[in-house]
Amino acid sequence: HPSLQDDMNGPQLSELPDDSEQLEPFVSSLRRRALQASELSGVRTFSDGFLIKFLRARDFDVELSLKLLLNYQRWRRESPEISGCLSPSSVLGLLSTSYHAVLPQRDHSGSRVLVYRIGQWNPKDWSAFQVFRISLMTSEIISMETQTQRRGLKAIFDLQGWSLGHAWQINPSLARKISSVLSDSFPLKVRGIHLVNEPMFFRPVFAMIRPFLPDKIKQRIHMHGADFHDTLSDFFSPDILPPEYGGEGPGIEEVCQDWTNQLLQSEKLLQQIKGSVQRLDL
Repeated sequence: HPSLQDDMNGPQLSELPDDSEQLEPFVSSLRRRALQASELSGVRTFSDGFLIKFLRARDFDVELSLKLLLNYQRWRRESPEISGCLSPSSVLGLLSTSYHAVLPQRDHSGSRVLVYRIGQWNPKDWSAFQVFRISLMTSEIISMETQTQRRGLKAIFDLQGWSLGHAWQINPSLARKISSVLSDSFPLKVRGIHLVNEPMFFRPVFAMIRPFLPDKIKQRIHMHGADFHDTLSDFFSPDILPPEYGGEGPGIEEVCQDWTNQLLQSEKLLQQIKGSVQRLDL
């Protein structure tokens, strides 16, 4: 339906508010296509807000948005060990080690900034699936934010403390699942992935994930090593980063605690998301 795109391009449409009349034809078109898709049979309706997430993630190309929606469903169906339980309290022990945070301030381009501290994850206590579940819960919550739909996210992975115990957890099948969420199965734009403190023997694991990633994502991966204090500041202004990462923002323990609280407060919301996704799987 090329005439939909005549007046404005995707990024311009993305700037419009959710209830803008100009978005209506795209939402209707995607809804119609989704309801016709045999993989989504059993669904009676989709909310506008749900569909707009997929449209913004693909710059209002209805065809690509439909593909993303179908991939999102398929991924959920094929990864029950990750998506089957979206309960923050089920991984509270890991969250309370200050493993993960979403920084309170966005970066200069409006992106959400996520931090993962791999060394806080003890692989004897927590499986890679449970750890992945935290990422999925955070992604579901921030993908509801209009500004995040527009500006995407950047992630900082602190690999200090990465061990063989971690490496053993990541097999090719999990590597494929991780990469498909990064590239074609979740309605969020990944604008940058920054690795800090990565040890030598993280390389083989990265080598396993890398082939599954599209070039666009490969180009957005930056390895900072141990000298990250010098180079992270090329990408993030100091006022948003915690002091532990060379910034002037609130400390990492505090931001992790705040985000954990945010996740716990979203428990009901996450159960609703899980419920609606399961209904799609009927």
